[in-house]
Order: sequence, then structure tokens, then C-alpha cells
Amino acid sequence: MCLSVLQIPTIIGTAHIIWEEISGLDENYTPIRTYQVCQVMEPNQNNWLRTNWIEKGDAQRIFVELKFTLRDCNSLPGVVGSCKETFNLYYQETDLEVGRNIRESQYVKIDTIAADESFTQGDLGERKMKLNTEVRIIGPLSRRGFYLAFQDVGACIALVSVKVYYKKCWSIIENLATFPDTVTGSEFSSLVEVEGTCVSDAEEEADNSPKMHCSAEGEWLVPIGKCICKAGFHQKGDACEPCGRGFYKSSSQDLQCSRCPAHSYNDREGSWRCDCEDGYYRALSDPPSVACTRPPSAPQNMLYNINHTTVSLEWTPPADTGGRNDVTYRIICRRCTWEPEECFPCGSNVGYSPQQSGLTDTYVTITDLLAHANYTFEVEAVNGVSDLSRTQRLFAAVSIATSQAVSIFPVFFLSAPSQVSEVIKERVQQHSVQLSWQEPEQPNGVITEYEIKYYEKDQKDRIYSTVKSKSTSATVNNLKPSTAYIFQIRAFTAAGYGTFGPRVEVTTKEESTGSGDEQNPVIIIAVVAVAGTIILVFMVFVKFPGTKTYIDPETYEDPNRAVHQFAKELDASCIKIERVIGAGEFGEVCSGRLKLPGKRDVSVAIKTLKVGYTEKQRRDFLCEASIMGQFDHPNVVHLEGVVTRGKPVMIVIEYMENGSLDAFLRKHDGQFTVIQLVGMLRGIAAGMRYLSDMGYVHRDLAARNILVNSNLVCKVSDFGLSRVIDDDPEAVYTTTGGKIPVRWTAMEAIQYRKFTSASDVWSYGIVMWEVMSYGERPYWDMSNQDVIKAIEEGYRLPAPMDCPPGLHQLMLDCWQKDRADRPKFDQIVGILDKMIRNPNTLKTPMGTCTRPISPLLDQNTPDFTSFRMVSEWLEAIKMERYIDNFTAAGYSSLESVARMTIEDVMSLGISLVGHQKKIMSSIQTMRAQMLHLHGTGVQV
Repeated sequence: MCLSVLQIPTIIGTAHIIWEEISGLDENYTPIRTYQVCQVMEPNQNNWLRTNWIEKGDAQRIFVELKFTLRDCNSLPGVVGSCKETFNLYYQETDLEVGRNIRESQYVKIDTIAADESFTQGDLGERKMKLNTEVRIIGPLSRRGFYLAFQDVGACIALVSVKVYYKKCWSIIENLATFPDTVTGSEFSSLVEVEGTCVSDAEEEADNSPKMHCSAEGEWLVPIGKCICKAGFHQKGDACEPCGRGFYKSSSQDLQCSRCPAHSYNDREGSWRCDCEDGYYRALSDPPSVACTRPPSAPQNMLYNINHTTVSLEWTPPADTGGRNDVTYRIICRRCTWEPEECFPCGSNVGYSPQQSGLTDTYVTITDLLAHANYTFEVEAVNGVSDLSRTQRLFAAVSIATSQAVSIFPVFFLSAPSQVSEVIKERVQQHSVQLSWQEPEQPNGVITEYEIKYYEKDQKDRIYSTVKSKSTSATVNNLKPSTAYIFQIRAFTAAGYGTFGPRVEVTTKEESTGSGDEQNPVIIIAVVAVAGTIILVFMVFVKFPGTKTYIDPETYEDPNRAVHQFAKELDASCIKIERVIGAGEFGEVCSGRLKLPGKRDVSVAIKTLKVGYTEKQRRDFLCEASIMGQFDHPNVVHLEGVVTRGKPVMIVIEYMENGSLDAFLRKHDGQFTVIQLVGMLRGIAAGMRYLSDMGYVHRDLAARNILVNSNLVCKVSDFGLSRVIDDDPEAVYTTTGGKIPVRWTAMEAIQYRKFTSASDVWSYGIVMWEVMSYGERPYWDMSNQDVIKAIEEGYRLPAPMDCPPGLHQLMLDCWQKDRADRPKFDQIVGILDKMIRNPNTLKTPMGTCTRPISPLLDQNTPDFTSFRMVSEWLEAIKMERYIDNFTAAGYSSLESVARMTIEDVMSLGISLVGHQKKIMSSIQTMRAQMLHLHGTGVQV
């Protein structure tokens, strides 16, 4: 710790005592050096200690950890009233080291520091010290550096150490992208977006640049986008390594290197393709993954038939296709002289059926030849690499002389049937379609069967099925409901299949729970009548018990059963994560899109489970989904489903565009009418009524756990602390520990860990206060212990500014000490409905209590509204020593006192923290009493 004494220009009436550097013992009796000051015997202390100039670098948010000891004023005999048990922490930003030229007034106060533990015995230099540790945050900082200063105003304190630090996300390689050391943002909730740099021999995936977000706690959040190894390289750990000899990788989209295909090789590392062996080739359209091939051998078994000036040729395929399946044939026709024998191309007057080249069948008819002429025909088999080969081509040849004679055995060549063009949709059901059609106009033979090809429209013919039919109609079964299908039909004769006809689109019917028109209407009417009679009789003679439909997932021996029973399992490929929007208890929270088959894609929020989770964390994470999956209400957040069979494990819920209610209200402070705010409260109450009716206790109802969509609909969310209660109305759920949100929690839940729907009503009253104050923190800057004490003493939050009396009275009813006196959610919804229908009722309290009450006080709290003078009030709270302070400052009436703030109290020279708190607590109670008595708020 490097500290220096702060020299302050002379200030009238202020003493300056230098802090002393003294040795002492820590809690383990280890010698340490401290800075101490203990001038409690002298009044009006103002002692400063300052650090050297600290350069902040890239940091914007600085953490200051203080370790110190402090002596209890009560253990110091004979001290004057100026003894303090606190000291102040200040800072001052500068761009350069300025020495001692900073005045006291130029420092910015960070906080008043108090001790959790103080000592009462022992000499100051020999005692065993009880260390206190406090951490404070400074920021955002904008200059190059800063000083820290410590002000003592009359305490006995020893400053042991000062640790100044900032947080950052350490450099990391994720998805083959390097993310450098990154300093966290200036705000607690800020996320710093960082672009990643691909490692060597890697490149960014198309339209998917690598990004990560550095959280305020110095943790990297879920990565978006990635880098992939270039062609010729494969991933090994966090690097890209070249493919070895004899291996290749043709594209960055491939995951691994592959061995060179047949008849190819490479003798270098990092290859994206393999070269072909001599005599083998690849066509230009062949991908590198295809084996090298060669031209085919010659066709075999050439046969011919002459009919006047027409020649028919037939052959069988070559013995060797060269390793390819794209063999075709081409005909070379030459007319030769009789003597000497010379041959010339036949020319364009000769006809070929079906064609001269590109033949896939092993026959051809050549027409319009000259009579009494000598012809040579060559049939060459070719494939995709024939034109690349430099070797001599192989073919079958035959020489023929035409004549005028007519063959006794003419040869006929059949043609395939024409298209089936007229298709009729006879009957369309949820799972089947019946089609009929007309025979092709040109069957070109006897049609022996039809083939129906069909596929889902979205598949674009990639995956299809076929059905055969002997007639001109067919029924296609096993189809999906509400799905568009494409159908095509072709005919078959002895000449083979014709081409498929035009595409016909048919959409199957929507799925329904009933049997539709497939059932007998008479039977349906009879069944409905009988069922109605049974239900009516049952309702008349049987009294329904208070059944609860909610099932606690913790009652399952195997929690995975609960997840799969109540939550829909989603395919991870249907979910697209777009960006990180925050951090949750178990991992990151993202926004994205969900596209389920046959449905439109929707915006969703995605909670992810961080890597390295334990089985307990996974179980606790999915427990919320098991709970949410049981709810279906417009004011409760809807669960879309879960991903448990992949990584990361995800919970997918509906996306609420405006986020949490508290942040939304703070962002739009003062922009809504009272009726709009009441409408939001009504939605929250309706959601809680639904949960309460199911026998469900939320336990963490707060504005931060209410989500708001684009239509300002509020929905209850965050069921991490929620639990169920038993059927017994008096039964409660008792926890064995854990954190409790004190400012939102009912007294009995804080004191005895007893949670019921009534304790949720208390929390709802706090939510009402948050909404009407536009997201202000309940109980402001009071500590949790002060809040608990104030509530026990009868204090309740006053009405927010401009809050109608009727709404504040409803809050007070929710905060009844006896939980039996609090309203039910059903009553709350009814009251809010009346306020929305008749806004005039907002001006008049509409509480649910049937007896006169003072919900602000217990029996031992004075009624401050009965006092006439400020002095009477101060005497009642045993603070009469400050009567002159109030009189000198002009506070002559209790109405003016009720408007005071903590700053006003401090300006009167009241420096003892305990006295400040006591006076402010009394002022807040006075303010609430005036509100309860007159039905109007006292504006601060």
C-alpha cells in the first residue's frame, strides 16, 4: 500500500492531524504496518490521507478493497460527543500527477465506510485487531488516472491495506478465433462486444463473424459465429494443421482431411485436392472427392438391320465403363466409294433417331441414306473424361451397303408415353390425399401402371416418395397435417416411363382433436348428450375438492422425467442464436429465432447452461423448465421447449421485446398515464391469480422478474425460487436456507422462512410501489438490516410521487402484518378492474380490509400527526438535543419536516449516523401517517 498524507489548504475551524504509520498484529498475530488516527478526544476532526497518483490504463470501472479496524466509541472513556465510528472515502480524477494541489472540495465522495466489527479492549499498539473488509466501485472513469483519499472526522481507525484493481476477460481461443485481453465495461450490466481474429490458416465462416461478449464480471459469454480451417487444413485443438501426404481437404466447410480417392495421389502437405494417376482423369464438373476415372472401352456385340435406305444399329454396353456412370454414345457416319475405298462424312442430310450423340440407349435408327451406297458406321462410347484423354479412342464399326429391297422383317422402335397433365384432387384429409387423372393424350402403347411422386413443398424434391397404381386414381397415405405437398404423375409402357407431368400442390387439413366428418353424426350427438348428462349429475351431487394441478418437479425421483413430461424437446437445428442479451444464474441469455417444421419462425429468448456444469446445476437449470411447462396463461411467460440432448443445454421461451419491467420503467420515466400503469399491474395480478389458483408460490415476485412485450403486456417470469404448497390452506413451504430478496419479502418469510400465496401478495405490493415510482429501488439506500428493523417497527413505504391514494391504500393492505388480513389475488384483480373502469375510484382508498386499521404502525409507535410543534416531535423520539438545529434552519411545522431528505438532516449538523437514521425513520413514518389520515401524499 503506497499512501501519502494529503495536505489541504487552510479551512477555517478545521484541524489537520497527520495519520501515523504504526506497527500492529493481525488476526493471526502476524506483525503488520498500518496507518492510524485516533484523535477522538479532540472535537471537529478533519484528517486526510491520500494515495499516490494511480494510472488507470484502459480500465473504466475500478474496485477498491479496504481492510481496516475501528474502535467502538462506547469503549473509550471520557470521549466527547464528536467520536465517530465511520470514515469517508473520496477520489479525484486527473490526467497528470498534480502533487498536493487539490483542495478538499475538489474530491468526489465515494461512500461513508462503517465497520461490521469493532474492538473494545487492548492498547492501540498492542491489541489483536479484528479486520473489516469493504469493497467499493468507482466509475465510469474518463481521465488517465486518479487519487484515493481517506477522511477521518473523529474515529479511532487503523487502515491496514488498500487494494485497487479492475476486472478483465483474459485472452482466449474459442471456435478457432482469438479474443484478446478485454477490459470490462463501465457499467455493472454492460457487455463489451469483441470481434475475434481467426487463428493461422483459418477463415471466417460465411456471414458468421466470430464474436464474444465480455461481461462486467470478467467472464466471456457464449460465442457467436466462428472460424473454420481453410481448404487443405483441419482443426486440431485450437489450431489448424495441414493435411498430411496422401490426404486432402477440398473446402473449408469440410471438417476433416480425407484420404485421396482411387487412382489419385499427392506428395505434399496442406493439399486441397489430389492429382490423378497417369491415364486417369477428372471431369471439370467432378468434385475433388470423386475418384479419378478413364474413358470407357468400345461398345460390344454390334448388330444392324437394313430396311431400304434405313439402317438400325444395336449394341451392348462396353465391358469397362472407366469407373463412371455417365456413359453415352455417339454415331459417326461415313459414306465410302467402292474403289478405291475412300470415306467422307455423311453430311447433314442423314437423320438419326433419337439423336446422333448423347445417346443413353443402346440403339439408333439412321434414315435418309442413299440407295446402293456403301456406308461405315462407328459407335463410340464416351464419358465425362473422354475428351481429356490423349489415347486412341475405341469404338465398334460396321460397313453396310444399302439397296432398294424391302426387308421382310421390319424393325419397330417404340416411344415412351406423353405426360399426364390433368390431375384432380378428389379428397383431402389430415393424413391422406386421393388423386385421379386422365390417360396421356399419346400413350404410344399399352399403359401398364402409373407412378405418383410426392414430397413436402419445403423439401424442394430433395427427399421424395413414390406410389404405384394400376388405374387412373390413387390414395397417398401417412401424410402430415397442415402441410403443403407437391405431386407429379407419369405413365409406364413397354417403351419405359414417360416424363413426370406438371407439379400439383395440395395442403392437408389441420389436425383436430375430434374425428371430424369421419364419424357418424348420430353417434356424436348421442355421445355428447350422455356425457353432458353425466357431467351435470356429477356437478349436482359431488362437491369438487380444492384440487391443484401443479406438480412439484422435486417430487420426481428422476428430474429428467419431469422435464420430458412437462417440456417439449426441441431439435437444436431449429434454433438460431443471434446475439447475447444478458447473463443469467446458470449461463448466458440470448435472443434468436425458432423455426419448427410446418410453422412460421418466431422470436425467442434462449437461456443456455454454461460449459462445465455439474449434474446438480443441470438439474436446477432444467427445473425451471419443468415448472414453466405446466403454465398456460397470457400473463405468464410461455415455454417453447428445451434442448437436453445436445450442447449447450437450452431453455427456449417466448421473446419479450421490452425486457424486464423495472429497467423498462426507468427508461421511460413519467411517460405513461396512471391508467396504463394500472393496466400493467392488472396483468401481473392476473398472472399471479392463475399461479395462486394452481397452489403455486413464486417467492421472488419483483419488477425485475416481470417481462414486458411490445404491446406492454406484463408477464410473470423467473421461477427459480418458486415452490408449491400443500392442500392444507394453512400449510407453508419452509426452506432450509438460501438467499431471500429482503426488500420484496413478507415479514413471516424473512423471520421464519414461511412462504405462502399471502407472502406473494406482500411482494406484489412492493411491485405496485416499483411500478408507480417508475422503477425506483424499494426502501432506497437503506441496508437490508435497516429494512427488516423498520418493517418490524411498523414502517411502510410512503406513496410514490403522483400515486393516487386508492393505489397506495391497496399497497398498504398487501403489507398487513397478519397475513390473514392481506387481500387475495382474486380480490386485487377485481379492485384494479374497478379502477380501470372508473378512474375516479383511484382518488379514494378502496382497501380490502373490513376493520379500521393503521397499517403503518404497531401499538407502541407514537401518532406524530397529534403533535403541534417540532419540539414535541423531537422530544417524543428522544432527539430533543437538536431542537435548536431545526429552529435555526427554519423548520417550524411538521409539514415542512415531513418533506425533509437525508441531505436536509445532514445539513443541520447532525453527524452521527445512528441519529440520522432514527430521525429519517421517524420522518418517513410521519409522512405515511399523514397520508393515511388525509388520503393525500406529502411530496418530497
